[in-house]
Amino acid sequence: MAAMITAPGATELEVRDDVEAIGFGPGTVRVAIRATSLCHSDLSGMNGTIPAPMPLVLGHEGAGEVLEVGEGVTHVRPGDRVIVNWRPSCGECAWCVRGQGQLCQSGNAAMMTPAFRSGGQDFFRFMGAGTFAQEVVLNAGFASPVPDGVSYDAAALIGCGVTTGVGAVFNTAGVRPGETVAVIGCGGVGISAILGAKAAGASHVVAVDPVATRREWALSFGATAAVAPEELADAVAGATGGLGFDHVIEAVGRPATFRSAYDATRRGGNVVLVGVGGAKDEFPISMWELSAGEKRVLPSFYGGDTVTRTYARIAELVRTGRLDLERLITHRLPLTGINEALGLMRSGEALRIALTV
Repeated sequence: MAAMITAPGATELEVRDDVEAIGFGPGTVRVAIRATSLCHSDLSGMNGTIPAPMPLVLGHEGAGEVLEVGEGVTHVRPGDRVIVNWRPSCGECAWCVRGQGQLCQSGNAAMMTPAFRSGGQDFFRFMGAGTFAQEVVLNAGFASPVPDGVSYDAAALIGCGVTTGVGAVFNTAGVRPGETVAVIGCGGVGISAILGAKAAGASHVVAVDPVATRREWALSFGATAAVAPEELADAVAGATGGLGFDHVIEAVGRPATFRSAYDATRRGGNVVLVGVGGAKDEFPISMWELSAGEKRVLPSFYGGDTVTRTYARIAELVRTGRLDLERLITHRLPLTGINEALGLMRSGEALRIALTV
C-alpha cells in the first residue's frame, strides 16, 4: 500500500494496494515503515512548490525497521530501527568536509530513481524517501539508526519537522540562555522551534500565528506569550522594551511574514528563515536597511548542520525527558485516511498527524 499522485497540482492523494517497492540491491536498505507523519512539505510537493519527478509516492517524515540490507551496507542490519534521513551526507564532498552535511548533494540521485511500481507504472519517492508506503527501498545513507529510548513516533518526527525547527534554534541562530526569541508560524516546525528555544534557555519566547488553536498549542509547549500577527508590534514592546528580539524564526515561507520577522528583530539580531517559499517569492529590502541595521539574515536548511549530528542532539533531549515529541501528535489516522489528514493540516486543526500504514 502507498499514497501517491500522478501529476503536480493534485489536491488529493490516491491510495493503492498493488504497490511494490523496487530497486533493492547493493548499497540499499529495505525498510518497513512503522511510523510516518504528514509535513507541510508534502503539500509543497503536491502543488509543485518543491519540484519533484512524477508520478510520485509522497511522505518523507518517517521511521521504520530494516528488513534487509544490500551488499556493502554495514551501518545497519536487519531488525534495526532507523529514521528516514532525506538529506544524507557523503562525508567527502566540499560541503561535508566543511561540516555542512545538510547541503550535501549526494542523495539527489535517489529522488530521480523510480522506487515503486503499481499498475505497470514506475513511481518516484518524494525527496528520496517515499514514507507513505508500507515498505520502501532506500539508498543506504537515507537510513539513520534510531538511538535507544526513542520511539518510532518520536523518531519519525525527528526525521523532518523537529530537526528543522530545533536545529534552526541550536545550530543556525545559536540561541543562548536569557535571550529573546519570536517564532512566526506555529505549525509543526514552528512549535519545534519553540521547544528548542525553551530547551536553549530563552527568557522570552513569543509565538505568532493567526490561528487561535495554534497559539494555544504554542503556550502549552512553552511559549511565554502567543499573539496574532497584528499584535506583534505590541509584543516587541512588551517583551523587549521596543528593541526587538534577539532572534526571530520565520517558519512560514512567505515574503510578508519574513518582512514581519525582519522588522521584529533588534539591530544586530538574527532573522532565521526556515519556511520554504516559492521560486518566484522575493523579499524586498534596501541596501541601507541591511547596512544600518546589521541584522543577520540566516537561512536554515534542515536544521542548519549535518543532519545526523542534529538527530543525536535531539535524541538525547528526548531520552533525558527534556523533549516530549509525541505530544506534538494531535491526530492519528490510517494511511487510507490521508486525504482527511490533508484537510486537517490545511485548516490548521492539526499540529502533527501520525499515519498508520
